Amino acid sequence: MIQVKVQYEGDLRCRATHGPSGNQIVTDAPVDNNGKGEAFSPTDLVATALASCMATVIGIIGKRKGLDLEGMKVDVEKHMSTDSPRRIVRLPITITMPLPADHPERPMIETAARSCPVHQSVHPDIDKPIHWVWA
Repeated sequence: MIQVKVQYEGDLRCRATHGPSGNQIVTDAPVDNNGKGEAFSPTDLVATALASCMATVIGIIGKRKGLDLEGMKVDVEKHMSTDSPRRIVRLPITITMPLPADHPERPMIETAARSCPVHQSVHPDIDKPIHWVWA
């Protein structure tokens, strides 16, 4: 169990503290939702968690298999609903791999990305297409 403490600082800004490390992040409401948009919004962090989780799980596979994955990129776009309730509706992901398309570990890498804990935790109604770009 990991504890995260969030303190509301006013003006739609929160400060989250990661229990084990003490690291902090600040969130702001986005401009289109009455905020200043000066930091990640909570829904931005969902998209960020998805991309970084995929990169981490791929990195674990790469480390285990002795693959050089330096330069791998995972880009994600967050699309919000236009109707009520306000929610994330789409998280398209582009994963750029520094490996050739015919790499023998490609199926394992692609399966690992789809199996990351965040991908498995995000609501199934959220569209999460993955586009792969191989070197």
